Amino acid sequence: MSRWSQFYLFIIVASLVATFGCGGAAVAPTPTPAPSYYQIVTVSDLHFNPLYDATLYSQLVNTDPTTQWAGVFQTSSKKVPSVGGTDTNYPLLMLTLASMKQNMGTSPLVLFTGDLLGHNIPANFCTAYYGALNQSVPPGCATSESAPMQQFIANTFTFVASQVRLYVGNVPVIYVPGNIDAYVGGYGPDTQFLIGNAPTVYSQFLNSAADLQTFQSTFTLDGYYAVQPLGSKLVVIALNTNSFVAGVPTSGSAGPELTWLDSQLAAAQTAGQKVWILMHVPPGANSQGIAQVAATPSDVDASDVSMMWDPDVQSTFINTLAKYPGLVTLMLAGHTHMDEFRILPTGDVLEQLPGISPCFGNNPAFKILTVTQDTFTPTDYQSFDYNLGTMPAQFGALYQFSNTYGAQDSLGSSLVQLYPRLATDQTKRDTYTMLYGSGTASVNPITFAPWNPINDVNWPIFACTIDEVEQSAYLGCVSSYNSSTADSVQQSPSSR
Repeated sequence: MSRWSQFYLFIIVASLVATFGCGGAAVAPTPTPAPSYYQIVTVSDLHFNPLYDATLYSQLVNTDPTTQWAGVFQTSSKKVPSVGGTDTNYPLLMLTLASMKQNMGTSPLVLFTGDLLGHNIPANFCTAYYGALNQSVPPGCATSESAPMQQFIANTFTFVASQVRLYVGNVPVIYVPGNIDAYVGGYGPDTQFLIGNAPTVYSQFLNSAADLQTFQSTFTLDGYYAVQPLGSKLVVIALNTNSFVAGVPTSGSAGPELTWLDSQLAAAQTAGQKVWILMHVPPGANSQGIAQVAATPSDVDASDVSMMWDPDVQSTFINTLAKYPGLVTLMLAGHTHMDEFRILPTGDVLEQLPGISPCFGNNPAFKILTVTQDTFTPTDYQSFDYNLGTMPAQFGALYQFSNTYGAQDSLGSSLVQLYPRLATDQTKRDTYTMLYGSGTASVNPITFAPWNPINDVNWPIFACTIDEVEQSAYLGCVSSYNSSTADSVQQSPSSR
């Protein structure tokens, strides 16, 4: 037999052995590999207050925010992290960023749902600015949009963005504007703010991970844009939902933004892509505001039900989502500072991130999502908090969603399944109530007195926020809420 004949015989025998094994039985097929996952860092409502130590003002206005502000803050005698009822100071900011860095692992990006700036910076700046001149603060200073105040706020924005970049490395940070991210007021950025701070968002947050011209064309117009930070199969849409709020000066721009959103979703569907949507202000009812004026569900009437968005804008948004079932696999918001969620009529589930700022008494917290790499679907998350009661040396692991609630499905499906259980399972409801403020009671935003917003009496005010985003439906839910009301969510669209 020739060498080639021997070789072919060997190949045939080897193939038969591989097929049938030593015992002649077929070998089981190779199992389908388990899906791979991303770990995605998510954070919201930093609300950094650069004037937490007023004695540092003169140094801050005379130094570069990127290279020198950190050194200025380190000279402060105030070394304790922020307490409940106040915004984030430098010690808490550093603890937050250090914990994000410690726990982010190989996270390929960070999702930041807005409110970088602290509350009342304009008023505090006016006091410091005119105090340094030994002059009285003129009436209307905090609404005058003076050039020195704008520069100080822009410097604050640059400082925080540069510190985030320092700690997270080269990964993109997808940022959406919060309602406090503005030169003046609490209704979100105007065009002047967006144009002035767009370079910082592009270079420091996005790390140039987008086409500059495309980004500028929409961000400088009204603070929204789209990027593909994980490749061509996923589009991340960053919305400016501050302009969706009824009565704010920028609300007239909601129409073009929603038209743009529709076009982005249509293009993604045609291209076979998946979509994530980030926003700051969520749709639906303002449950905390309602609970402040109505102690019990029977006290709630239409005049008490403050809604987050203009109803026409919200209807257009919901109708737009309904055109593309299954396209959006993740939707995130912030604003309330609380750990909660909302189930939209389309079946999409919106996860609301806890806040870092403890201005409402919540423990500072952030989350790391577990997301499948093939379908970009979240399956779980872990929450990390800083316990204001014990003031530890660093953030700690607060809870893992799947372990705490016994969930085994995708995150959206698990949250839909959790909603009716909160009505019938007191243990789960107590857990949800405790985790709502990331492990602590809250502070009443009006009186600043300790206040746990959720209790057994007013629970329907908060429960109905989860599943009813339209005002009349929310009112009906609150007035008739019981376990069967919650069970009805299971009959909603299967795309959840």
